[in-house]
Amino acid sequence: MSAVWSTPRPRRSCLPSVELDLMVQGVLQPFDQPTQSLIALFESGEIEVMGRMPYSSNATLLVSVTGKGDRTDIQARAIYKPGKGERPLHDFPSGLYRREVAMFRLSNTLGFRVVPPTTLVEGPLGEGSIQAFVNADFEQHYFTQYEAKIAIPDLQKLCVLDLIANNTDRKSGHCLLAGDGHVYGIDHGLAFHAQWKLRTVMWDFVGEPIPDPILEAISGLVTGGLPQDLAELLDPIENDAMLTRAKAVLDLAEFPEDETGGHRYPWPLV
Repeated sequence: MSAVWSTPRPRRSCLPSVELDLMVQGVLQPFDQPTQSLIALFESGEIEVMGRMPYSSNATLLVSVTGKGDRTDIQARAIYKPGKGERPLHDFPSGLYRREVAMFRLSNTLGFRVVPPTTLVEGPLGEGSIQAFVNADFEQHYFTQYEAKIAIPDLQKLCVLDLIANNTDRKSGHCLLAGDGHVYGIDHGLAFHAQWKLRTVMWDFVGEPIPDPILEAISGLVTGGLPQDLAELLDPIENDAMLTRAKAVLDLAEFPEDETGGHRYPWPLV
């Protein structure tokens, strides 16, 4: 079937100048520290809980991480998701936080760089994932970004990433427009299931060819296999299913349709 919106899409009457808004706020970098230093900071720094993020079904905590820099202490905000704060699900095993890390590593393996730096930590509430807080315009989301043709290459990469990872919960609000003009995807705990469970709002690219650089990256993944640091986070059956999906995307070479009659949308949409 062709992609049909079964539910009205959220719209905005006008779009502000995002770059101007972020310049006024003095925030032009996507994260509080340079990307290359964040993983090391998260894995060795001191984590302090600042509060709980609203509207989250599992424990999703805003934290501050402090560590030693070359000449002074450095600090960055992050989102910490402890395993102990997860509600049991009937269709996913415990340890959803490991899937958050797996999505970051898959994104980096493909060279997409559309997921904030994420790693495993032993935090104040036990083992969990920690992800760089995105300095974003939180009035923007996938629908407004696509409508304004903002960061389309990033959105296409996220769309393909979701196909390969079998993302079960790509809401519009999970696409954050950062101060550097790039879009970063968040909330990936419900991904990588071996059974096909895709649910996403990103159906606007249906029938369009997937750009060649993305296909080349997928080809490298299919040929070379999963890196060990990614494979070790998931079940072997899930790893096999991921590579099978990657090959299917490569063979199709275009963004697929939703053939279920509109059942592959998450709720709420934003």
